[in-house]
Amino acid sequence: MKIKNWLMISYLIVMLLPIAAIYLLYISLSHYDQQQDIKEYFEFQGLVNSLESHLQDVTLYEIQPEENYEHLRNLADDHMKIDLYRYDGVLLFSTLDTPGTIRLFQVNQHNLYQNLNEYQKNPRTYSTKRLVFNQEENQLVGLYEITIGRSAWVETTNQRTIVMFVLLGVFFIALYVVVIMSLNYKLNRPLYQLQEHMKAFAEGKELNQPLVPSKDEIGGLISHFEQMKAQIKETREALAQQQKEKEYMVASLSHDLKTPLTVIRTYTEALENHHLSEKEREEYQSILIDKLDHMKQMIDDLSVFTALQSSGNILNPVLVNGNEFFEMLFSGYEEPCSRKGITLTTDLYVKNSYLLDPKQMIRVVDNLMDNSIRYTPNNHKIWLAAVSSQKTLPHWIFSEFKGKVDEWRKDGTIILIQNEGNGIKQSQLEKVFQPFFQDDTSRGKGATSGLGLSIAKIIMYKHAGKIKIWSTEKKGTLIACWIKERG
Repeated sequence: MKIKNWLMISYLIVMLLPIAAIYLLYISLSHYDQQQDIKEYFEFQGLVNSLESHLQDVTLYEIQPEENYEHLRNLADDHMKIDLYRYDGVLLFSTLDTPGTIRLFQVNQHNLYQNLNEYQKNPRTYSTKRLVFNQEENQLVGLYEITIGRSAWVETTNQRTIVMFVLLGVFFIALYVVVIMSLNYKLNRPLYQLQEHMKAFAEGKELNQPLVPSKDEIGGLISHFEQMKAQIKETREALAQQQKEKEYMVASLSHDLKTPLTVIRTYTEALENHHLSEKEREEYQSILIDKLDHMKQMIDDLSVFTALQSSGNILNPVLVNGNEFFEMLFSGYEEPCSRKGITLTTDLYVKNSYLLDPKQMIRVVDNLMDNSIRYTPNNHKIWLAAVSSQKTLPHWIFSEFKGKVDEWRKDGTIILIQNEGNGIKQSQLEKVFQPFFQDDTSRGKGATSGLGLSIAKIIMYKHAGKIKIWSTEKKGTLIACWIKERG
């Protein structure tokens, strides 16, 4: 639940719960008051009926000695009062008066004769007033008023009031505790945990307790923090990897440049010898040119590799005719193959058009064919093909690779370069696309810069394509490049 909605609901509950609690206590007191009222009513009615025979004596409603009322004083107690009035409103007797007190004063007759024969209930008393007649003369002689205190009700009400305030106090304290705990669970704890994780991450530490995102705003904040954390980690790892690659590149480049530089220095010093023959000078100059070309190729490959790694490098894809482009792409390799006696077989089964960068694709095939020719023994074979997804694979693909290639090439055109040779060890297959990687037989001999396959891989990925290599020792190697087909 969103924090805004949770706070609104919590606020509403906190407002309504006290009202509900007070209402329930009020209902409880009202229910008790109703039951007690009925009980007191019948008790008071019974008391009045029991006293009526004593209070209907007409002789009591004349001015007379106080001793004549002593029996009435004995009928009353601390919770009951009996008042006798003459017909003209003169108070003749009251059980609250102490013996010897003379109280003959007249009260307001209008008030006195109100609510006759009715049971009057007040918060603290029950009372009733009744007339007394002389039956023989049919004449009003006076009235009496009986009042009893509701001591049990008052005491219980006081107790219930105390209990009510205690319960309300307990309820408000419990509600306050629940609200504090809820706020701590919903807000304080996740924010504190997030703060601790952010602090630990800034210090390069990792806490054991993971952050669990909830379905509210703080959960969204935690999710964004985890995403940012993952991105920063990925960036750090990428930077660390790039730093390692740069260090490896510098070390490899220094090592690979050392040999041609040594050769160049040696032959340059040898050319200063005036006793060399013209043939020897030409041979030394030819070697110097080869080594300089090799160094230039290494520097060119390094420049291309650096440019392709740059995020600002953008391909220039154009729409090309499939048959014309691949015929041009595969041309020019017969002559270097023939110098080694290599038989080159070329097949084309492509679609009508493709969207790609011709210059970069030429670089890919040049690099791959250069590797294949270099590692193919004399008088062996190389196969070169471009096959769309709707065509079957060429029959010459090594049987060990055919099923894997068929599965890998789905929904795309593939460029296949297969050669006979010693093959690549399985332990080295995942390393061949790393910058400056060379096997032990090639390193230090000036055979290659070690960047050709890395450049090919980057170019293919920038074309939204992919590249894969399969190899069997003592038999040969197959490299495949996958490019997207137009609909």
